[in-house]
Amino acid sequence: MTKLSIGSTANPLTGSRVPFALLIVVLMAFGLYAIFVTGPAMRAVAQANLDRALADENRAFCEKFGMRVGTSEFVACSQELTVIRTKQTDRDNEANML
Repeated sequence: MTKLSIGSTANPLTGSRVPFALLIVVLMAFGLYAIFVTGPAMRAVAQANLDRALADENRAFCEKFGMRVGTSEFVACSQELTVIRTKQTDRDNEANML
């Protein structure tokens, strides 16, 4: 049994810092894992989904005006839609900077 004298500075909560520190370390490890391992994979999946959605929109738009997939007209239509989207993105980025 530990004897405490008057004026002793022993802290009964000192032992509870170790589990708290371990919890912080574990949470930081999970955070780093999410940032460096799963983050790039999630961005790649999101980019693939965006590319697929844009291709579907291009196909639907160009076919609406009689340009079938595989024709030179369809390729030209898709390229022009890409130019339009790029210009719109540039305009949006400029507006966000103001």
